[in-house]
Amino acid sequence: MKPLKNIASLIPATSLAFAIVLGVAAESSTVQAAATMTLPDGARPMTAVELYTLYHDKSWRWPDGAGRMENIDRRFSAWVDGTGGQSWAEGRWAVTDNGRLCLDATWHATNGQFPAKTCFVHRILDGTIYQKRETGGTWFVFRHPVTKQTDEATKLIADDLVSQRLEAMKAALTVHKTD
Repeated sequence: MKPLKNIASLIPATSLAFAIVLGVAAESSTVQAAATMTLPDGARPMTAVELYTLYHDKSWRWPDGAGRMENIDRRFSAWVDGTGGQSWAEGRWAVTDNGRLCLDATWHATNGQFPAKTCFVHRILDGTIYQKRETGGTWFVFRHPVTKQTDEATKLIADDLVSQRLEAMKAALTVHKTD
């Protein structure tokens, strides 16, 4: 699988944050190495309870930022600070019994606000969790039964990597807009 760098052309220039959210896992070497993976027969959709257990009150580290899925009100918040500029987001996250995790938020950047909804589909078989981004994604092993250091799931951590940075970024972008 090729990284989703071409998706940036679909998004306003300083809102590269959307590309990162849409391709959160695309930069992972695990994802790239599994480009030709076919979902194994018998893999079933993860339940909402399984997905909730996997993601609630976790931060998901990205190459240039992080997203946080809080338990309270299923709040989702994120920040990105990369070559495309700074962006932050607030919204909600949801899980379903057909294996979907969706991040639905409004992203804020110096050039405005942009709604974005990104969903990931999850399947499980014999303790292995498979994931793909909905619409155009490729299946890859998100987490092995015995977690490997290269698993994308290792980027889900209990520490809050978002709140403090989010507040600072909101303040910085607000000051920048009023200059």
